[in-house]
Amino acid sequence: MLEIKGLIKRYGNAEIPTVKGISFEVNDGEIFGFLGSNGAGKTTTIKCICGILPFDEGKILVDGIDMKENPHDAKLKIAYISDNHAVFERLTGREYVNHIANLYNTPKEEREKIINPLLDAFGLKQAYDRQIKSYSHGMKQKINVIAGLVHSPKLWVLDEPLLGLDPQSALELKNIMRQHAQKGNIVFFSSHILEVVESLCDRVGILNKGVLVDVIDLHELKKKGKSLEEIFITSTNKDVSYINKKFMRVKDHSEIKVDDKNADKKAFAIIHRVLNLK
Repeated sequence: MLEIKGLIKRYGNAEIPTVKGISFEVNDGEIFGFLGSNGAGKTTTIKCICGILPFDEGKILVDGIDMKENPHDAKLKIAYISDNHAVFERLTGREYVNHIANLYNTPKEEREKIINPLLDAFGLKQAYDRQIKSYSHGMKQKINVIAGLVHSPKLWVLDEPLLGLDPQSALELKNIMRQHAQKGNIVFFSSHILEVVESLCDRVGILNKGVLVDVIDLHELKKKGKSLEEIFITSTNKDVSYINKKFMRVKDHSEIKVDDKNADKKAFAIIHRVLNLK
């Protein structure tokens, strides 16, 4: 299970945090979509979940392991596929995947069982021993996916994973995501392609200016005959600017001391309780 509890993240000395006290859980075996307009705080949240960015308040638990208290063990449970496909381009595909496998102490016999079916699925066998700098954008994304799965991560996090993939490879990736979740793992991904999210995910969370405004069960949504698109438009058009104003007022509330290190956390806890936010 992935558990996010009261996550607050601010950049520098900004008075208002970028991520404003969000809380949610993702169950084992679930594909969870993370949605929001540009600048909503999705990538910031994802990087906090993966231990790339420090956060100011709250807890992140990956399979019960606290990211702040035990980041090494928590990160061993995670694979992160970013939207910029950063790889060591002077390595061959084989060298890169084996490098990642070595970092996670994946035994050689185990990694081959994982890698070979993925090479076949993505049609990368012929290019596997070429330097990555000769790869196309889509091929770099594929080798990133293979490297990410080489240690069978409990939590697989993908940020815009379908960018640059041809239709056949996109279909293969979606099938691989389903298979990974069916093994009892978590697939957590961000995308702007609502049709893909709606067809692939069990639930979605919608972020609006750092506030988690909705967590939706897509199976229930389909039963009601509603579309994710209309829910997304409504949720992202909600005016949440009042939360920033309320945050400043509540933070100055008499029950919160000015020098209290947990002032942000307490302020957002009060706001979320009063407004019944997710």
